[in-house]
Amino acid sequence: MNQQGSGFSTRCILVSFFVGGLIGAGVAMLTAPKTGEETRKMIKKLAEEAKEKAEDYIDQVKGMATTYFEEGKNYIEKEKNIITKTVEAGKKAYEKEKQS
Repeated sequence: MNQQGSGFSTRCILVSFFVGGLIGAGVAMLTAPKTGEETRKMIKKLAEEAKEKAEDYIDQVKGMATTYFEEGKNYIEKEKNIITKTVEAGKKAYEKEKQS
């Protein structure tokens, strides 16, 4: 549960940072006295930066999803082994009791 809580807060921080950056960039573009060409260059640069940040965020989310998937897979395998051993022990005990 602790890992999920920290993953959620990290995600919120990243999204908040990303959205805040976009809002700040938009306000800066609207208030700065620049020519059309300069503004277009700035928009292009900001769009490229936003794309890079989004790709980084997607990679982080994929990494987290893979980690959680592997942990779940390992947990299921562990529980499956425990159940299998328990069933086998029960069968052996039944057979032993049946023979007595």
